[in-house]
Amino acid sequence: MAQSTSQKHRDFVAEPMGEKSVQEMAGIGPAIGGRLSEKGFDKAYVILGQFLVLKKDEELFIDWLKDEGGANKKQAGDCYNCLKDWCDAFL
Repeated sequence: MAQSTSQKHRDFVAEPMGEKSVQEMAGIGPAIGGRLSEKGFDKAYVILGQFLVLKKDEELFIDWLKDEGGANKKQAGDCYNCLKDWCDAFL
């Protein structure tokens, strides 16, 4: 795992996802989390499902998160890397 990851990223990747809120993911704060929750993406595992449906494709996932949550490229990329590292650890 890269040294440049945030504490939020490291905390998320360190343990099973369980019922974690979407806002516990790297790159997702209250504003983006709120928009995602309004659309039914309220839990981290729901975002993981979308990540897997998109076959872990970085470009597709980042575009999806920008469209659905209003994330910028950095925020979407942080979320992508968080999910990718979680999958590498747990799947």
